[in-house]
Amino acid sequence: MRWENLTVESRHDRAADAALFGADAVTTRTFDSPEFRGITFHEIRARSILNRVPGASRMPFEWTVNPYRGCTHACVYCFARKTHSYLDLDTGIDFDTQIVVKVNAPELLRRQLASPRWQGEHVAMGTNVDCYQRAEGRYRLMPGILSALRERANPFSILTKGTLILRDLDLLRQAAEVTDVGVSVSVGFVDAELWRTVEPGTPAPQRRLDVVRALGEQGIGCGVLMAPVIPFLGDEPAQLRSTVRAIAEAGATSVTPLALHLRPGAREWFMAWLGQHHPHLVRRYERLYADGAYAPKWYQRRITRQVHDLAEEYGIGPSRAGMPRRIRPPEPVEEPEPSGPTQLTLI
Repeated sequence: MRWENLTVESRHDRAADAALFGADAVTTRTFDSPEFRGITFHEIRARSILNRVPGASRMPFEWTVNPYRGCTHACVYCFARKTHSYLDLDTGIDFDTQIVVKVNAPELLRRQLASPRWQGEHVAMGTNVDCYQRAEGRYRLMPGILSALRERANPFSILTKGTLILRDLDLLRQAAEVTDVGVSVSVGFVDAELWRTVEPGTPAPQRRLDVVRALGEQGIGCGVLMAPVIPFLGDEPAQLRSTVRAIAEAGATSVTPLALHLRPGAREWFMAWLGQHHPHLVRRYERLYADGAYAPKWYQRRITRQVHDLAEEYGIGPSRAGMPRRIRPPEPVEEPEPSGPTQLTLI
């Protein structure tokens, strides 16, 4: 495994000379428990945890924190699969089962946020691999990460398919008292059969929507990233309607659709899956994605229009991609009525 060659810049295919960690800092573990059977964890002490997004990226944020590399969610379309190739691991099974854990992420983040060079920019989490994937239940890195961000009143957002985020409700509330906090859950469809084959390691879509509902009941506004909308498998009008209806019933504050994109690493794995499960669609996908990783603009516009129309029908509005959803502060306690005369104001 090519630990020494994994550098800050090499993740974006550019040369660099400062390794994030060395081979002597790696501890490899397996756990004999049903939820981790077949999974290998590589515990490392990272040298950097705040990652700058490349300038050419379409992402609406500049900085990310990723405590894990690889993901047991095993989504066949995951765009982050390519990152495993930098470790001489394959972007298929290895990505799903060889998980890199940055065990010093909380202490490292606390130190980097305290640096005079850090300007308090927004930090996005869950944008590469899920920070609330199954491993988080054992390693518990997110409470320390959230605490570090709260201590510095640093704005942040979380995108997740994991139900484990409910464990950290108190920390989310505390952070929201001092800074802008955004929470979104990813639910691209509610079709149970499609979920079992394309997202086999994730909680079921309805369980994720239960998270949206639970957050709302606790006063935490939660948006839904309706992603990915999968062409020819999850994009029929009736499927879109069912998904948006379920999102609305869960109390989501917003819904933002995103059509499937197939970057190198993910594309090969997804197309192999498609050939096995839906061979009649292979040629259609080759035509649809002939010009690159993203679906054609006409297709993206069509999906966006349909979802936004449905969202309006069901009483939830579209939102800008990446827009933070601030957690609402506790309702103010009403003061008792004064006994004397009251001065009216215009404010």
